[in-house]
Amino acid sequence: MTYSSLIGKIFIPIFTGTMGQIKDQKLLQKIALVIKELREAKGLTQEDVYNDTNIHIGRIETANANITISSLSALCKYFKISLTEFFEKVEG
Repeated sequence: MTYSSLIGKIFIPIFTGTMGQIKDQKLLQKIALVIKELREAKGLTQEDVYNDTNIHIGRIETANANITISSLSALCKYFKISLTEFFEKVEG
């Protein structure tokens, strides 16, 4: 058996199947709550945040969207909080 055929047998079935996103609903709900708290503490609407960041947080705040790290990082910068501080709030 050649290396290529072995790799094909091992990896091809994994990567050619339907790969769904991992979605931890409890974590998404905690993230949603922290984002909403940060927004409300600054007296901002979802529309304000969208106009300033081009990130629509409506689905994020309802835990219906699986937020990307890039979007989360941008929101943390917008709210002037580090990712570490953000996740401390999530875990708190």
